[in-house]
Amino acid sequence: MSETVTEPAGETAAASADHQQRRLRVVRGGDGVDLEAAQRAVADLLAALGRDAQSEHLADTPKRVARAYAELLAPRAFDLTTFPNEEGYDELVLARDIPVQSLCEHHLLPFQGVAHVGYLPGDRILGLSKLARVVELFARDLQVQERLTKQVADWLQQHLAPKGVGVVIEAEHLCMSMRGVRVRGSRTVTSALQGLLREDARSRQEFFALSGVPA
Repeated sequence: MSETVTEPAGETAAASADHQQRRLRVVRGGDGVDLEAAQRAVADLLAALGRDAQSEHLADTPKRVARAYAELLAPRAFDLTTFPNEEGYDELVLARDIPVQSLCEHHLLPFQGVAHVGYLPGDRILGLSKLARVVELFARDLQVQERLTKQVADWLQQHLAPKGVGVVIEAEHLCMSMRGVRVRGSRTVTSALQGLLREDARSRQEFFALSGVPA
């Protein structure tokens, strides 16, 4: 699993006064996809499946598949922008139905759905689009849904220091709907709660209610 790397983005990142905007440049570390090796592996797989990788229709498939996986495993870098919570807002901030697209690390098949991400602000608030960016940061990888859910919550708790964080992901896994039990339309629901959203029953109930998920 690749680690995230956070770097200063401009002079505002070095600001220490609470009244200033802060930005951190977020990229994911680790090695990228070896496209040539991936192409060879896809060609070998086609041959193992009894297909002619040199046929007119399959000749460019190894290159296409390698590039597709490179794209699917590469989240976009972004600036994590936070602002001072000058009004002392202490109610839930929730972004619902954030699209989630990831790859099951057990079968290399996609799973997709939505994420509901919320937090109780502390001293700073987050630019709302960044909640979706954080989801993408961890979803663009070989994943299991349970780990993905916890990674998003842990990352927000570490970098935003809110009073509470809640993450719910609902997703359909093609490894269940296309193979094996072949249960189409079934969604797996996972959650991760931290701080007051875990410890306080009323806050937890409000988060699940606004997320549209039964508590």
